[in-house]
Amino acid sequence: MTEGLVTGDDSIVRCWWPGDHADYLAYHDDEWGRPTTDDTRLFEKICLEGFQAGLSWLTILRKREAFRSGFAGFDPAVVAGFGSDDVERLLGDAGIVRHRGKIESTINNAARALEVADEFGSLAAYLWSWEPTGEARGPDDPIPATTAESTALSRDLKRRGWSFVGPTTAYAFMQAMGMVNDHMPGCAFHAVVEAERATVVRPTR
Repeated sequence: MTEGLVTGDDSIVRCWWPGDHADYLAYHDDEWGRPTTDDTRLFEKICLEGFQAGLSWLTILRKREAFRSGFAGFDPAVVAGFGSDDVERLLGDAGIVRHRGKIESTINNAARALEVADEFGSLAAYLWSWEPTGEARGPDDPIPATTAESTALSRDLKRRGWSFVGPTTAYAFMQAMGMVNDHMPGCAFHAVVEAERATVVRPTR
């Protein structure tokens, strides 16, 4: 078996990182890397990637429904209106990661997302404009933690007033939302993602 790939009990070859966790396997198979152009889902993911800083994605994944409940389904128009009472409410919510800075960042970033959507027509049009356009990563190339594109996206987001959007967070977001295909060659879902990326309609300004 190629390094970085594992064969599951269901005989499907996958990337190694979901392990044998059923919820993580479902995320790998059905979500990770699938091109996403919905503003709400994009906003949710960039916020959750920020909450993940210092934690595992599996921890965040298992709290995702509680996050969605606490943050009004990650509707930026609603979250941008959250005030101090909402911050205290969220700090008391054991179902999420109770980190004041990350909670306040999500509220701030919601307002910034609305500004971006107003300028570009949608949040998706702005974020997808940072999709890498160079050669795809080779089969023997290691998966990076950051790229030139994620560093540039991070820098521009920060310039626009976003927070908890470092280059590593930005690249994890790009991987998850299908702006790149980092399923390992040989993973059963590499070709699935390639096919979806080939047909997805990129949002434009």
